[in-house]
Amino acid sequence: MLKTVHISLLGKNEIAREGLRKILSSENFIIKNSLSDAAIMSQLASKAPDNADAHVVVIDYSSIEESLEACRLLTARPCDARLVLLAEKYEFENVALAFQIGVDAVIIKEISCEPLIESISLVALGEKVFPSQLADDLGSCVPSSETGDWRGSASDAGLSAREIDILESIMGGMANKVIARKFDICEATVKVHVKAILRKLGVENRTQAATWAVKHSVSAPMQSAGAATLPMLAEIRPSPSYGQAA
Repeated sequence: MLKTVHISLLGKNEIAREGLRKILSSENFIIKNSLSDAAIMSQLASKAPDNADAHVVVIDYSSIEESLEACRLLTARPCDARLVLLAEKYEFENVALAFQIGVDAVIIKEISCEPLIESISLVALGEKVFPSQLADDLGSCVPSSETGDWRGSASDAGLSAREIDILESIMGGMANKVIARKFDICEATVKVHVKAILRKLGVENRTQAATWAVKHSVSAPMQSAGAATLPMLAEIRPSPSYGQAA
């Protein structure tokens, strides 16, 4: 059983962070950091805390795009911290994308305090936690003959083979420097490719581009949502609910 869990809070709203601090402060949870800047948090998260069994970063931005970008920053450099993303609502493709980037849990904010604490405790123990709605959607997902393979859809949208490779890297949460090293090209060239990808897909940022690719992978119930490479269900757990949907 874990003795001490260090918690770092990341989000733009200071009042929201203070609310989380009060909820999560306990004999087993020690709040070490409360920041609005994801870049600074990524530096702190790369350093393992002293005298702690685990370090969990709770990400709580007002928009899912900001939260996913913060997750990308945090996973761009090696660290032992586990990531918990709080989301306003359940959206299949965003949950799939979050796990693709490398988060350890996605928790919908309508969850009550006790199951929130239990969910974070599970993450600290090395478990993956996901919204209960995800299990239902994954059970109903079938390959879509209309959307087909996302690479084919990307090609139809005018993306070159190199741009498709870079889009796949973006889906995996890679920064431009990492992509440049992967393909042995300069970072400026990667930036040119990324701009071309955004223009051809008609999206505004990297998160929207990755979500576009996820949506063109697999059709979910009632919509063309997509599943990125998710952990096996045997390795992840639905958020505890205690009578309230997580």
